[in-house]
Amino acid sequence: MEKIYTIPVNDAYNEPAICPLCFLKNKAESDYLDYYLGPSLMEPDTRKITNKTGFCPDHMGKLNKREANRLGLGLMLHTHLIDIKSDIAPQLQKTAPGKGNLLKGRNTEYKSSLKKLADKIDSRVKACPICEKLDYTMDRYSSVICWMFSHDKDFKEKFANCKTYCLPHISALLRACADNMSQNDAADFLPLLSSGVDSSLTELISDVEWFTLKFDYRNNDKPWGNSKNAIQRSMRILSSDRSDFDEKQGKSKQ
Repeated sequence: MEKIYTIPVNDAYNEPAICPLCFLKNKAESDYLDYYLGPSLMEPDTRKITNKTGFCPDHMGKLNKREANRLGLGLMLHTHLIDIKSDIAPQLQKTAPGKGNLLKGRNTEYKSSLKKLADKIDSRVKACPICEKLDYTMDRYSSVICWMFSHDKDFKEKFANCKTYCLPHISALLRACADNMSQNDAADFLPLLSSGVDSSLTELISDVEWFTLKFDYRNNDKPWGNSKNAIQRSMRILSSDRSDFDEKQGKSKQ
């Protein structure tokens, strides 16, 4: 397997406090955000794609936060809006039905046209080249993890010690296992994954319970233990890692 994939996977499993696939996704996403605000934005092939797709709301917001190249974002939005206008506005102008004769009934065929245009607008809002690249990259990383588990003893030990997978990436690993592993390898892989997840959830459930019990005045003077950031950690486990789940925000309110 190519080192360009195995090196970052090893790096991710050296980070004990975060789901390794979230670590990989965050790094890849940052690289793609930089790519679309870098020299590529002036390449005709790239602009042809971004003119048609734009970016999903999530990545639009993340591009906007990279203030170093607001001009680049503005240039992309300008030509994307032109494409949107030429594609959507003419059809929108034709959506209003003619007034029907109440005595003869109404022609309701226009309703299917409205829904078709609404579907088209929804698909354009959701379209995003960064999402597409991330989906491909994360599928690749999941496959590489399975390959490394089967062929790299040192990595297998790292995998056995990992207890920080989020639910979306547990799902990704299960699919990768089904697609890439022999039955014998899967028989080793899945118990280790299960053990780590069970241990992580058991600890988290205890921490969240203690977090709630700390609001009882009788526990005011008792130590927080590991529960102070239990809410943020739970959100990460359930939804994958997000910068807006920053543990510092949780701590500052306590």
